[in-house]
Amino acid sequence: MTAVYALLAVLALAAVWAVLAYNALVAARNRCDEAWSGVDVQLKRRHDLVPNLVETVRGYAEHEQATLARVTDARARAMSATTPFERAKAERELGASLGLVTALAEQYPALRAVEAFSRLQAQLAELEDEIQAGRRIYNADVRHFLTRKQSFPAMLVVPLGDFPDRPYFELDSTRERQVPQVAFAA
Repeated sequence: MTAVYALLAVLALAAVWAVLAYNALVAARNRCDEAWSGVDVQLKRRHDLVPNLVETVRGYAEHEQATLARVTDARARAMSATTPFERAKAERELGASLGLVTALAEQYPALRAVEAFSRLQAQLAELEDEIQAGRRIYNADVRHFLTRKQSFPAMLVVPLGDFPDRPYFELDSTRERQVPQVAFAA
């Protein structure tokens, strides 16, 4: 009889452990989704800023229609991307095309003097900082989720639920990773 109680106790402990492990995976997955939502909000704010930036530049850089079209197309791709992986790729393209707009300001001094352009650039820089902060939080949550999901014995309950891998939201361009060089005039 005590053997039966011992077996029932072991089964009860295993069931409690399975429930706790499952709930921990659900919580980690939900933290990833919540963090991605925070990044997504900032990305949408950046998308909303792009048309104003393009229109401001269009008035001063009439010969740069190809660059402005590239920015507009990149924004459209970023807005239509559905998965975080597609979204990350499209956002990198949008970031690169926005860098071209900043480069245009260097070619057109009158554009740099426009208050609206300066304000839009400042807002864009602030959004980029917020996106990077959100990206770091999201990637940390993804790392935690994947580690928990792949760790033994929690990996035994993964087949019981919906726990697909979450992709990291990474910068893969060496240009984006490089530290800008600052040269001081003598």
